[in-house]
Amino acid sequence: MWSQLWALIKTAIFTIFIPGTVAVYVPYWLTRGAIGRLPSDWIGGLALLPIVFGIVFHLYSAWHFAVTGLGTPAPIDPPKTLVVRGPYRLTRNPLYVGVVSVLFGEALMVRSLALTEYAAAVFMAFFAFVRVYEEPVLRNKFGAAYIEYCAKVPRWI
Repeated sequence: MWSQLWALIKTAIFTIFIPGTVAVYVPYWLTRGAIGRLPSDWIGGLALLPIVFGIVFHLYSAWHFAVTGLGTPAPIDPPKTLVVRGPYRLTRNPLYVGVVSVLFGEALMVRSLALTEYAAAVFMAFFAFVRVYEEPVLRNKFGAAYIEYCAKVPRWI
């Protein structure tokens, strides 16, 4: 119980600082505050769908990471067990999918080329980090269970 609560607290702190910076603070700066205003037309309103999806998907995934894995999304405090429930049944990287969904929704909402390029760069950085660091570390840590998981669940949606 206490270990789950502590993992949730650390995950909340991580989420505010890292995904919060990537998906809120930087886009706010790039768009000179435009993402902080409500959409003014139907396309901007439609863009709220990937934003809301991304936020919910990310938070639900982070919950599973903390409660099931007893760790955080931070590489310095990874989960103790392999998390394969909830959104992790759909994609091996739901936290990244959530952040990228928010970014592309924001880019559409304010029609920002700079934010679209930023979202693409963030996705490429996530992709490289997953391939170069996360997957080898998880393969070494969880062995056959992770290899079997990779065979069943796609890296991205």
